[in-house]
Amino acid sequence: MTRRLLAAVTVAALALSACGRGSDDDGAQQGDAVAGGKASGDITVWAMGTEGEKLSVLADAFMKENPDAKVTVTPVPWDGAHNKLATAIAGQKTPDVTMLGTTWVGEFAKTGALDVTPPDFVQQKDFFPGAWETGVVDGTSYSVPWYVETRLLYVNKSTAEKAGVTSPPKTWDELTQAVKDMQAKGGAKYGVYLQPGQMGAWQTVMPFVWQNGGDIYDGKKFTLDSPQVVEALDYYKSFYDSGLSSRDRLREGEPEQKLLANEIASFVSGPWHIGLLNELGGKGKYELWPMPSGSGDFTSFIGGSNLAVFKGTKNRDAAWKFVSYLMKPDVQVKWYQTVSDLPSVQAAWNNEALAGDPQLKQFGDQLDKAKAPPSIPTWEQIAAGVDTELEKIAKGTESPADAAKAMQAQATSIGTGG
Repeated sequence: MTRRLLAAVTVAALALSACGRGSDDDGAQQGDAVAGGKASGDITVWAMGTEGEKLSVLADAFMKENPDAKVTVTPVPWDGAHNKLATAIAGQKTPDVTMLGTTWVGEFAKTGALDVTPPDFVQQKDFFPGAWETGVVDGTSYSVPWYVETRLLYVNKSTAEKAGVTSPPKTWDELTQAVKDMQAKGGAKYGVYLQPGQMGAWQTVMPFVWQNGGDIYDGKKFTLDSPQVVEALDYYKSFYDSGLSSRDRLREGEPEQKLLANEIASFVSGPWHIGLLNELGGKGKYELWPMPSGSGDFTSFIGGSNLAVFKGTKNRDAAWKFVSYLMKPDVQVKWYQTVSDLPSVQAAWNNEALAGDPQLKQFGDQLDKAKAPPSIPTWEQIAAGVDTELEKIAKGTESPADAAKAMQAQATSIGTGG
C-alpha cells in the first residue's frame, strides 16, 4: 500500500480517544450484537480500485434480498484512499462501511473511529487464521477479511525440467540448489528474482523470517535483531552474493516477460500473476511452487483487504448486515468470478470454481500457512525503514547483522503508536 502521512489520523485519535467502548482488563473489547431481520435504510460504502468499481454487482444482489435497504458505493482510487480516510475521520464525516488495506487496520483502529466486530454476525473460525489476524488490534477485532492473497514461487517450467528439478524444493538449501541448477543447467540469466529492497520488499523477505522461526514483534517489543531474523537476512543476501538474483529492481510488467523469456527462472508473487502470464501466452509454460521452510514452517505473506464499519455510522445494524452478506461463501465465490479476488472465507474454497483449479488450490493450501505483519498503527513507517535496509543488504553495502540492528533501532524509536 502507498504510505501516507499520519498527521490527520493523529488529530482524529486525540479527538475520538474518549469515545471508545469499555474494555476488559486485557484490552479486548466485545462488539455489540446486531439486531435480527432484514437490513433497511441507507448504507454508504467506500471501496478502492477495481473493487470499488465492481462492488455494485454485489450491492444490487444485497438490495434484492433487502428491499428496504439502499447501498451506495463510492469508488476511491488507491493512491488517495489513505488520506481520504484520514481526513474523513478527522472531520467525523465517514461512510458507514469502508474497505481497508490490511496494513492500515492498526493505524485506523487506534483512532477510535472503527466499530468492534460483532461476534454474533462474523465469526473468526470461518476465516483463514492469518487473514483474521490482520483485523485484530490488541486482541480486539476491528475489521473483517474480505479477500486475501498470498505468495508462491512462479517458475519457468521448461527451465526447471532442463535443470532436472523435478519437484518443488522443501527447504532453504533445496531452494538454493534448485535456483543454482536452473541458472547453470537451465540456461537462465538469473535463477530467481527477489526484490532488492525499495518499497514493498519486506513482503518478500519477512516470509524468510517467519520460515526461520523469527518474527517482527512479540506483543511487547520488536524482535527485528533476533538471531532468526539475522539468519533470514543472510539467506536473502546469499542470492545476490552468488549472482542468483539481480541487484536491479524490475519495473512493472518485467518479471512475467523475463520469466517467459528465461531471463529469470523464477520469482515470488501473488495470484494476479496467473492472469498476467496467461495474457502473454504463458499458460502451461510456468508452474507454482509453495514456499520452502527454514528451521520453522513453510510460511508465506498474507495480504488482501478488509472491511470495517465506522463507529459514527447512523445505521450500524444494516452496515454489519451488508458486511456479513459479503462473507457468505456463495457471495465470496461470485466475487471471485467477478474480479478474481480470492475468498477469505475457507468454506468458499470448496466450490468447484476454486477447488477444481490446480493453481488456485496451491494458493489456497499456502493460505493455511501465511502471516501478516503486526496490526500496529506505525507499521507503514516501520516497513519503510525495513525496505531501506533491505536495499543496502541487496547492494552489498551493509551486513545482515548491521541491517537487523538498524531495523530494530528504527522500529523501537518509532514505537507501536499504542
